[in-house]
Amino acid sequence: MMNILQSELLKYKRTFTRRLIVFAPLFFILIALPQKLFMPTDDFRPWQLTLDLVYNWWPVIFIPIGMALFATLTVSQEKKAGNYRGLRTHDIPPAFIWMAKVMVMGFHTLLATFVLIAATILSGLITGGSSIPWFKIFAGSFTTWIVSLAILPLQLWAATWRGIFASMAMGFLGLITGVVAADQPYWVYVPWSWATRLMSPIIGVHPNGTHLESTSPLLNTSVLPVGIGISLVTLVIFTFITAAWFSRREVR
Repeated sequence: MMNILQSELLKYKRTFTRRLIVFAPLFFILIALPQKLFMPTDDFRPWQLTLDLVYNWWPVIFIPIGMALFATLTVSQEKKAGNYRGLRTHDIPPAFIWMAKVMVMGFHTLLATFVLIAATILSGLITGGSSIPWFKIFAGSFTTWIVSLAILPLQLWAATWRGIFASMAMGFLGLITGVVAADQPYWVYVPWSWATRLMSPIIGVHPNGTHLESTSPLLNTSVLPVGIGISLVTLVIFTFITAAWFSRREVR
């Protein structure tokens, strides 16, 4: 399995896919500069405004659309490399190839998470001074990464099955349903809503992007273990189901 993982990692070396996924969070530094220019000088919540912005836009927009694009680029990259024809010449279980792809995609989204942390800190220092809310930044970033992993095998399946249209359509549908479901009781059934919903108790931001009042029921931290637990179980289930589908799929 280690050899398969190393092979998958090599496919990303010096590629546009790696650069796009890993450095996408730097976008927040760019929007921090105009935010600083137009922010009132008597605003006492500059760090909170930065956190509300970053940890609403990242799970709401960047996660569903970014992962859809990531899956599309991954499949396109595989087609250029031979479209799995190596499976015919090597005794490698197709399911292992699939699981390795999901794991390597997860690794690259982890790298993006570290860049997100750095970008958030830099953005906050530009707009909010030196009192850095370390816990919120790290908890928000890594929670978003963990609960979003279950989306990867779904997006990879859609891109492999029907190409860019299916993958991007799933991403846009996930964006819409994630926002709609995030503050509803059925949020647990929509994987794209998990990160957005869990940012409410961690960051204090409503799924619609506004700051939550201290009396809001969305601040209840009991959703955290529920969301994280469901996401990890679902990640395993989705990975094995899609790996089984890939194993039966005819290699063209």
